Amino acid sequence: MTPTTIRIILLREIIGGSDYCSWLIVCATLVWVNSGADIFLEWHVQIDNTIKPVSTTQPIITINGMFPGPLINATTNDNIHVNVFNDMDESLLITWNGIQRRLNSWQDEVFGTNCPIPTGKNWSYVFQAKDQIGSFFYFSSINFHKAGGGFGPIRVNNRQVIPVPFPKLEADFDLLIGDWYSTSYKDVRSMMNTKLTAYNSPPDRMLMNGKGTYLDPLTKTHESFAVTQGKNYRFRISNMGVAWSFHCRIQNQRMMLVETEGSYTNQIRLDSLDVHVGESYSILVTADQSIGDYFMVATPKIYNNSIELSGLVGVGVLHYDNSTTLPSGPLPIGPDPFDIKFSISHAKSIRWNMTTGAARPNPQGTFNVTNVTLSQTFILRASAAEIDGAPRYTVNNVSYLTPDTPLTVADNFLNGSGVYVVDAFSTNSTNIESVRVFVASGNHKGWIELLFKSDPEVMDAWHLDGFSFYLVGIGEGEWSPKLRSTYNLFDPVVRSTVQVYPERWSAVYAYLDNPGMWNSRSQLLKNWFLGQELYLRVYDADPNPAKEWPPQKTFLLCEKFANLVPTSSPVPVPSTSASSPQIAWLQKAMIFILSFLYIHQQQES
Repeated sequence: MTPTTIRIILLREIIGGSDYCSWLIVCATLVWVNSGADIFLEWHVQIDNTIKPVSTTQPIITINGMFPGPLINATTNDNIHVNVFNDMDESLLITWNGIQRRLNSWQDEVFGTNCPIPTGKNWSYVFQAKDQIGSFFYFSSINFHKAGGGFGPIRVNNRQVIPVPFPKLEADFDLLIGDWYSTSYKDVRSMMNTKLTAYNSPPDRMLMNGKGTYLDPLTKTHESFAVTQGKNYRFRISNMGVAWSFHCRIQNQRMMLVETEGSYTNQIRLDSLDVHVGESYSILVTADQSIGDYFMVATPKIYNNSIELSGLVGVGVLHYDNSTTLPSGPLPIGPDPFDIKFSISHAKSIRWNMTTGAARPNPQGTFNVTNVTLSQTFILRASAAEIDGAPRYTVNNVSYLTPDTPLTVADNFLNGSGVYVVDAFSTNSTNIESVRVFVASGNHKGWIELLFKSDPEVMDAWHLDGFSFYLVGIGEGEWSPKLRSTYNLFDPVVRSTVQVYPERWSAVYAYLDNPGMWNSRSQLLKNWFLGQELYLRVYDADPNPAKEWPPQKTFLLCEKFANLVPTSSPVPVPSTSASSPQIAWLQKAMIFILSFLYIHQQQES
């Protein structure tokens, strides 16, 4: 008899049971069902000058020799251990975009929470895909590294007990699309102190999975996906770029949207899909066309670029098995890249699937915002500025100053003293222009409303680490409380990155149940690099690790604490894990108890 069979029989037996044995069975069964596996990875991050995705010699950040980096393929509640060896010539941090790191902001891996891994050293990340499913990605979060690589896909799959809300798939593909500089990321970074580069000088190429455009003479390879006629395929599309939103489409093929950043969506058929910087989506494609090869195209939004083959038009190939013909005809034409109203209508059509389960068996719609009470409202206005003669990007006129000591390290040793002052700047009005450490307090277990307002000429995207939020509204002009009447509170999609259109605002609700120091930022790399970010400190004074785990014993120290030995206890094991010796023993004991109690009940009946 398999463990699954035991679980089914015992759950059947306890229906209507009220004795202590039944309660033991319930508890033991829940421990078993909710267990996750341990995934152990070893990564070597280094520079490779030979890859040449656009023919020029430039430093590419690889992981285990791969660009993009390797897939993290996990299941809900798995514990992920990544031992990262920094073989580059400068410090490194890797963040996990969209993974919430429940109770564990120490694994957020942006400079506000972690000291970087020094060159020649290694450090092990440990985090859990707690109560999550979906499509995400990781990337190097400091030193402008994202413009040079160091990124890759993350999949968090459903547990077997929770069915996915779409047909069986023949294959699951990762498609990382993004704009790209054809020069060294180090050179671009060094020029960010000039107005020309900071305010202009956009990327000049588009890559698909690190490869250039089909038939572009400046690229050695292009991306191609092989499919079989009549089969269904999932494409997990992420915008890994640093500046451009893009439309993507496939010649003669329709797409069905099914998921975004951990939320199953209402299934809608599309001819094209907008993907903004830092966003991830899953689409289904049925190979229902004649056997042949077809263009896959991504073109920038709000940019005057020709549909003809050029560097900023990403082109790959959908290849049918047994096809002997090359793609032909004009590239499929998408919507007008300057048609903002069309794009907003498209965004508002993406709704939460209220009836399907996701990470948990109960429907997603069980958790909703129809009757929440807001405890805070932040109005965050992003803009460009010149402060003390230097180009900067700001939030409410404050450009973030990265302190030498990460905020959480300062919290651990000094209660933040001498490094930052919480709530020193307004989060709903403009401040005096300055370059300072911007930390705002969030009410633990309160609902916060975040209003993101974009610069008049910029298509922006904003992200919040540690949480998923409900996209309740997109509007034009100035926001006011009366506009809450226009919000979609019934089935707003839940995600962690939201686009912000020029001269418009986007409104999201988030429930702050995850204590820690969490980064909120523009996903546009130069904006983030030049200060368009702040930190949200969600604090609970209770030291109970069930509310927020302490840092792991080996956490990295730097700057004024570099020579100290951490005194905190190791981070608790995130959850039960079949790969841990102690937990494996516990699960064996549970199986024994379950079996014994089942036999005992059978004998008494």
